Amino acid sequence: MKKLLITLFLIISGIIPAFADTISYDKTKFAEISTMIDDAAYDIRYYSSNNFTGKRINGYKAPKAYMTKEGLKALSKAADDLRNQGYRLLIWDSYRPQKAVDNFVTWINDPNDDGDKDFYPDLKKSDLVKGGYIATKSSHTRGSTVDLTLIKKDGSFVDMGGTFDLFSEISHPDYKKITRTQKKNREILRQAMFKAGFDGIDSEWWHFTLKDEPYKDTYFNFDVE
Repeated sequence: MKKLLITLFLIISGIIPAFADTISYDKTKFAEISTMIDDAAYDIRYYSSNNFTGKRINGYKAPKAYMTKEGLKALSKAADDLRNQGYRLLIWDSYRPQKAVDNFVTWINDPNDDGDKDFYPDLKKSDLVKGGYIATKSSHTRGSTVDLTLIKKDGSFVDMGGTFDLFSEISHPDYKKITRTQKKNREILRQAMFKAGFDGIDSEWWHFTLKDEPYKDTYFNFDVE
């Protein structure tokens, strides 16, 4: 009885989870973004070495982007809205396998590998965990999160006052020390994503998760290929 009471206390206090998360390899719940948004552009950073580790990430076997079907349907609404304003989507990352997140954690724990410091110029490597930039679990792995930016219809650059995975206050959506145009561009993206049913986060202007995500307790681990 005493053990039961202690266990219940820990669960209620949030010290241990009441239910274990599920790991799934089921691809049937997903679709490629290109199947619904035919004018999106892609720069899948974790398929390349152009990321904070300086190496291609485990689980990225092709420069493709997947989302849950529910997430993709909502993203297509945002794409329609932005298209009417003269923009297209540029996708940096969407579904991310758990093995990729594990790769990030391995890198964080390697004291001899600084990766690419251009992505965290003002921070120590250990600060990436403290600042919430890297964690053992990611909403990306649940399949309804996307990292993206705007480009113009001709493919030209839209200035957001910072780029993907720049681990810095500059990347905070409400960062003040950027130009009026950069603020406006961030807000155009945010409002389109919010109207389509997504939420943002405080640390990354490019990161959005479907509010009504279908697999809140499931972390997927199939390869991007």
